[in-house]
Amino acid sequence: MVCVRTSTREQAKAPCLPPRSLLLSPPMPGRTFAIGDIHGDLDALLRLLGTLPPLDAADTLVFVGDYLDRGPRSADVVALLRALPSQTPAKVVLLRGNHEDGWLRVLERGWPEFVIPPQNGCLPTLRSFLGRPQPAEGEGMADDEVEPLLKGTFFPADVVEWMQALPYWYEDEHAIYVHAALPKGPNGFEHPSTTQKRLAMLWCRDDEFVRDYRGKLVLFGHTATKYLPPELSEYTPEDKEDAWVGPCVIGIDTRCGKGGFLTCVELPSGQVYESR
Repeated sequence: MVCVRTSTREQAKAPCLPPRSLLLSPPMPGRTFAIGDIHGDLDALLRLLGTLPPLDAADTLVFVGDYLDRGPRSADVVALLRALPSQTPAKVVLLRGNHEDGWLRVLERGWPEFVIPPQNGCLPTLRSFLGRPQPAEGEGMADDEVEPLLKGTFFPADVVEWMQALPYWYEDEHAIYVHAALPKGPNGFEHPSTTQKRLAMLWCRDDEFVRDYRGKLVLFGHTATKYLPPELSEYTPEDKEDAWVGPCVIGIDTRCGKGGFLTCVELPSGQVYESR
């Protein structure tokens, strides 16, 4: 897989030119655009979507999860994504991320270890849904925010139902798409359709998966690409912030909502689009 980049900076310089590509043939039908973790960054999502070429009914948009937390506009990101199927002819696939899964656990039985640590960015999500100002650096929750945060009761019922319905994985002719990784069983890495370890596809950070998996191409988020081994990436290994491309896996969590940017990889061409 050879990937080439398109960014909003390039479009600003040459708005009439198509995205750069190593392909000499016209775009193929049946394209899939896999988009990484958004984490409440609506501006990055809008910029990224603005870089994509016109879509048609043969195309698919796959979002690999983590729409919530950290960034300032989680509620708006969710609203946009839920409305997207009615606004594009392309098929839209929205996968479950570990942050959506974490909130569902909070709603079911509580999970203070998830919602309290500032690095998880749960307070910004509460304030986004309640229409309150985002917390300043170091600011804690107000007294009237403690119970809603610990129990997740600020989520509208329809958003909870939407999160509950998010699938754990998707597959098409190009690749398998999961949030985190494929789990490993006694006979090697397991296909999502047969594994009993569904949560591993949302939460696992597995260096062995990144280094040793060989099989159908897998695109995943969850682990920021800056923490993946740069010496094994076939795509700009000198830039640890970029998408990570190995022989059979592509990592697309480029820290959107956490000071990074949003990345999309188009298959089968290998075209890379960015919000930066």
